[in-house]
Amino acid sequence: MSDPSNSHLIALNVNHVERSLHVPPDTALLYILRNDLELNGPKYGCGLGECGACAVLVDGKAVRSCSIPVKSVIGKEVITLEGLGSPEHPHPVVQAFITSQAAQCGYCLNGMIIGTVGFLKKISHPTDLQIREALKHYLCRCGTHIEIMQAVKLAAELLSQDEMSTLHQKSSEDTQTL
Repeated sequence: MSDPSNSHLIALNVNHVERSLHVPPDTALLYILRNDLELNGPKYGCGLGECGACAVLVDGKAVRSCSIPVKSVIGKEVITLEGLGSPEHPHPVVQAFITSQAAQCGYCLNGMIIGTVGFLKKISHPTDLQIREALKHYLCRCGTHIEIMQAVKLAAELLSQDEMSTLHQKSSEDTQTL
């Protein structure tokens, strides 16, 4: 249990919202997200940064929130599973996991989705080997690995389509302003 007398006012940007909290700066980010901000996407798995259930995006990179102090994300953008789209308009990676039925118990799902978002920001058209390598440290014990692979491939396609649509829309807007 953390010492309340050690609390400091910390400003965080979580899911595109600026938040100010009185918390001990060395508290694991996971506890702040779940307990203080009531965001339940990141899960407590191993507490050692090994399983990936607690993954979040920090400035677009997937990190393990159970093993980094909240003070390390001050001034950075933190995105949790809840910050990826909405139920009405899910993020393409979330939609790909739904479409591919890439969950059984769902405990690893947060890490798999967050890891995939971070991975596809770096490699937009991955090979099977690149996908396996990128997600090998996200543990799934239910055996949905085939569906997860399918979901990542579908997510890459959906993101590519979104990117093309955005470029087409921007091109149309630019033409109209001329």
